[in-house]
Amino acid sequence: MYDPTHLRTFLSVAQTLSFTQAARRLGLRQSTVSQHVRRLEDATGRQLFTRDTHSVELTEDGEAMLGFARRILAVHEQATQFFTGTRLRGRLRFGASEDFVLTRLPEILERFRHEHPEVDLELTVELSGTLHEQLAAGKLDLVLAKRRPEDPRAAPHQLVWHDELVWIGAPGLRPDPNRPVPLIVYPPPGITRALALRALERQGRQWRIVCTSGSLNGLLAAARAKLGVMVHARGLIPPGLVRMPERAGLPEPGEVDFVVAHGRHRPSAQGAADALAAAILAGGDRLHRSGRR
Repeated sequence: MYDPTHLRTFLSVAQTLSFTQAARRLGLRQSTVSQHVRRLEDATGRQLFTRDTHSVELTEDGEAMLGFARRILAVHEQATQFFTGTRLRGRLRFGASEDFVLTRLPEILERFRHEHPEVDLELTVELSGTLHEQLAAGKLDLVLAKRRPEDPRAAPHQLVWHDELVWIGAPGLRPDPNRPVPLIVYPPPGITRALALRALERQGRQWRIVCTSGSLNGLLAAARAKLGVMVHARGLIPPGLVRMPERAGLPEPGEVDFVVAHGRHRPSAQGAADALAAAILAGGDRLHRSGRR
């Protein structure tokens, strides 16, 4: 009743809330993406998205279809593997950025390990910039991390979602506009660090670094103690912190892509890397807290 191809397209649109970005992720024309969604809506007899020229939103039936689509595709993949006799094996070196420490990524990895028990999965958690460097150096096979949308040096990648960067801090914190902005940042080559400093310098605003940590938990401890503010993805704002209001006068830090980037595959790792990338893309909407635009 439900074509797996149409379900995969539906998931991509649901995760990016953009027909254009879904088409880019899937390597399809935007008209083909629209056609797949329309055919799935015809099959269900329900409207799955509300859309206009500015936004795309899931309907209540679309939210319900998310869970069904994941389960249908998972069973489809299991059946394909069973009847083709393919069993993934080998060592997979996977890197995930600090951004995902507090998300449901462990659930995706646990399911992957359950479905592919003969894959030796090695996890590295690091800054996005460091992970991209390690990927380029051939030290990792697959990376889930941030990247700047305009970065021309990016490795082959698939978009998980596009997000806005915002300033966050503890509730009630109001940086003094007459004093340097107190910054909580990752060390270099942290992407949010670079974008925060660039935005402040463009505004001509003075700043001072009050906390540097390569650990997200370290940054959060400083932020919750009201030591300062930090730049973070809007879809990943941690519990206990809030977006700084416009009256704080902080400049817009920009936007960022969260991507699955592929390295120069070792033959023994390619199948496992492709399977994990597919699992991440299928569950991408579960990785961020406020992905609904």
